[in-house]
This record gives sequence, C-alpha cells and structure tokens, in this order.
Amino acid sequence: METGLNDYWLMCLGTHHVLAAWPIFRISILILIQMQLPPRPTLFDFHGVSMTRCFTDNWDNVQNFQARPDDILIATYPKGGTTWVSYILDQLYFGKMCPERQTSVPLHERVPFLEICIPSLPTGKDLADQLPTTPRLIKTHLPVQLVPKSFWEQNCRIVYVARNAKDSAVSYFHFGRMNHVQPEPGDWSTFLQNFIEGKMVFGPWYDHVNGWWKKKQAYSNLHYMFYEDLIEDSGREIDKLCSFLGLSPSPEEREKVITGSKFDNMKQNKMANFSSVPMMDQKVSPFMRKGKVGDWKNHFTVAQNEEFDEDYKQKMKDPTLKFHTEV
Repeated sequence: METGLNDYWLMCLGTHHVLAAWPIFRISILILIQMQLPPRPTLFDFHGVSMTRCFTDNWDNVQNFQARPDDILIATYPKGGTTWVSYILDQLYFGKMCPERQTSVPLHERVPFLEICIPSLPTGKDLADQLPTTPRLIKTHLPVQLVPKSFWEQNCRIVYVARNAKDSAVSYFHFGRMNHVQPEPGDWSTFLQNFIEGKMVFGPWYDHVNGWWKKKQAYSNLHYMFYEDLIEDSGREIDKLCSFLGLSPSPEEREKVITGSKFDNMKQNKMANFSSVPMMDQKVSPFMRKGKVGDWKNHFTVAQNEEFDEDYKQKMKDPTLKFHTEV
C-alpha cells in the first residue's frame, strides 16, 4: 500500500495537488493492523433505517457534504456491484490519463465511501472532499431519502446498480462473515430471515431498490443499471453507461475497460480486491467471491425459496422493476 502512492499523485496532478490525507491514511491503516479489531457493531434504527455507528457517527458532516456539479455518485445496496462499477468508471475517466494508479492506489481510495467513519481512519467524507480528480467519483450505500441534498441541488450524475435479491442476500451473508465492520451475521438461516425482515445495515433491500427506481422517474440524471445485465454483456452495458455520461472511448480503451473489469482479473488485482483492508478477513471469505448470477441456488433450501418468493411478491409490486435470478 505504501509503494508509489505519493509518486502517483505527483506525476498525475502536480505537487500543488498532493494531499496530506493520503500519508495519514496509510499510517492509520498500519496502526489499525497492529490493533485488536473492535467488537462487531450492533444495528439500531436511524431515521427509519437500520444502521451501525460506522455509518452514522459522522452524520452531520456527511449531510453537509458539498457536492460539485461534475461529481458522479455511485449508489448501490451493499454487495450490488459497487466495486465493479466503481472500477469501470475509474477506468473510463482516468485509465488512460494515469494508468499507474492501477498498481499504486487502491480503488477504495480513488472512489471514497462517503458515509463510512471508522476510528483511526480518515472518514469517507474527508477523503471525498480531498479528491484531486475531476470528476470526483464517490460511492454510497445510502437509501435515496438519506442522500445529502447537495447532490440533488447540483444536479449530479448518479449511477445506481441493482442486483437481484437472492444473490444479494447470499453475497451480503458472506460479506458479513468476513467484514468486522458488519454485525455478526449468524448462520445462513438466521441471516436470511433478517434479510427478509429488513434487519440489515442500510435497511431492506426492497425499499432500497424501489426507492431509487422511483427517483429515476423524476430525476433525469440517474442511470439505473442491473448487475445481471453487466454479467450478461458488460460491453453493452458499458456502452450505455458511456452514453449516459457523454463519454466516447476509443475501441482500444473500451476493450481495455471490458478486459480489466472481468471478475477474475479484478479478483487478482490487489488495488481492487480490498486485500489491503485489515477489517476484512479474506481467509474467511474473499471480498470478491464468485461474481455470478444464480449462486443463491447453492444456499436456499426449497422451503426458504418458497417463503422468500411469497414475501417478495408482497414487497415488489411495481411491474416496471424486474430482476433476473438467472442469466
């Protein structure tokens, strides 16, 4: 994580843009590695949404975040394709300008997680404030009603990525097992019941995807993507994304983005696979686990699937919002 970080910013942006936050971030990570990890957090109700303190302790500052008109917000429910689309966008905007960033700066620093606030580390809001890139790429898991108002006031472009509920639940379960910032997930049956009841960090999957879908109808600068469509044909979906953003990559640049964003390539990319984050125990489960559609079949029992489907019908009544559980 130390290698080349200052050199990268100096080369790409000039010495007047190099920020003190980056060395502080590196030192904080090293300190945190040597510390005993804190206890797992507990959920509590926060403005009607289940949250943990890691995402609320800096709340006033997050809500007062000053977005810029050219900012791009990447919004997802957890484990919905955040890292994948963050990588694609980072490549589209900065892959040609500064290819060295691929081997020198972790993706989670290039695309800060706005609301995260972990002791001994810079907040996501501070990292976003100090981003030297234009546009700034920023990610969030907030439901639509909790997004800082400046993003709407500045008419920022927003890319929302949605993933089918069953695969989201499975991926979130394994993420909870390996990520000490998440509440203890329990066994699969316990976790699935909590998922159905919406007792998850950032609230119910159903409210999240529906809320952002409804916002799309009234906010033209919102591009709503589906994880399953990216799996089926990433080139097609990247073309749609470029059309939304007004980008025209060359055929060579487009192919490089497609190749670099393939799951196996990203899984091996130390700058994209979160292997430098001490709160995540990749021996328990890798951050990038499978990247497939339909893994839910390896986890749901017949009874669980039937119960899930019945509950799903009651919560997902908008006929215009449709998901695929197979590709």
